[in-house]
Amino acid sequence: MNKVLDFGDDVLIGADPHSGVLEIFQNIEKQLPRHVTGLERQTIIADLLAEIEDPERQEIRELFESFLHHMIDSNASDIDLGGQGCLGQIWLRIYNNKRPAMELGAFSLDQFNIMNLNILSSRQIEFLMEHKNLDFSYGITHNGQSVRFRGDMYFDLDHLALNMRCINNTIFPFKNLGFSSAVSRALSLKYEKQGLVLVTGITGSGKSTTLDSIIDANNQTVDAHIVIISSPVECVHLSNRCIIRHREIGRDVHSFKEGAVQSLRQDPDIIMIGEMRDGDTIMTALEITDSGHKVFSTLHTGSAVESIARIVAECPTDEQERVRNRLADVLKVVVSQKLVPTLDGKRTLVKEVLLVNSSVRAAIKNDNTGEVYQMISEGNKEGMNTLEQDLRRLVTEKKISMEEAINHANNKNRMRELLEYSN
Repeated sequence: MNKVLDFGDDVLIGADPHSGVLEIFQNIEKQLPRHVTGLERQTIIADLLAEIEDPERQEIRELFESFLHHMIDSNASDIDLGGQGCLGQIWLRIYNNKRPAMELGAFSLDQFNIMNLNILSSRQIEFLMEHKNLDFSYGITHNGQSVRFRGDMYFDLDHLALNMRCINNTIFPFKNLGFSSAVSRALSLKYEKQGLVLVTGITGSGKSTTLDSIIDANNQTVDAHIVIISSPVECVHLSNRCIIRHREIGRDVHSFKEGAVQSLRQDPDIIMIGEMRDGDTIMTALEITDSGHKVFSTLHTGSAVESIARIVAECPTDEQERVRNRLADVLKVVVSQKLVPTLDGKRTLVKEVLLVNSSVRAAIKNDNTGEVYQMISEGNKEGMNTLEQDLRRLVTEKKISMEEAINHANNKNRMRELLEYSN
């Protein structure tokens, strides 16, 4: 496909290999009233798309999917398109750097609106218009292989923006995560039949990859039933020794809380709740864990101590003491992780690991979570380590720089002390 032909209000793409899309775009754009903006404009575009023939919609979809193929070939983790912020370009994140892919050409805001709405079902469009945001999954076939993407569509100054993240279908080997034998046993249904396991970190820190590895390890070693509740479903696990059910929010079930409650009637052994987003979901997770199930979930927190505090704080004040006691009884492991740039320009996993023992349990019950960090730092024999200790290990192994270690540390003063001590 050629680069930009014009960059005014009517930005157009080049002729090959998608010359037919140009005419389709023009036919839709000329029917759009210039004075109509925002939600009403997107609704008109959706209605116009519904009126055109399937071959034309397929042609638009093929153009969109050509960007995804290019993304895969470029080893990009994310693609962004649409909305004012993209400035008419398609952006790719490659090894943590996000830049416009000039070779993919430029598009007008409405052309991006058309492409984005075209990949959604009518129900997804209704949800998007009501909530101004939509999480969904999308799949293509690339070189004979099925590739899935996690999509998030949202409004950016009245126009539709889209981020899609490529989901790695290759499950990271569990043994490569580097957990101690004690932690590995706590993560396995074979040795621990119940309890809450949390994998925490910011968006893009690899939480899903770690959880998929843990789920796969159980799938290979025990005879059981695993229910995965996710928004959206990313990696699709094939049942092996376990029956594995995948339930996508908005597609198979209305919410994480409803999915968790319903799962209790489905004879599960392991329940994976994709994210504990609110107090209701947190309380539900604690209750179903307390009922004798093994529960895996995630939080957007940066450390084990922060995760404990966040769970308690999300619940009503008059419930917090009861929540602390229940959490202390059911919590087994917290893994807090980040992806850190390496010296060779890639990224590597760094993690903090808390294995809940009697001392940690007492600290949670007594609301002394400030003591937990020290317990983690002194718990190496049990397989525990702080984020700073793991960062120091990577510096010692010459995988990351001292600067990156300090930048990504939660406790920067402690990080500097560890680096000075190791020198």
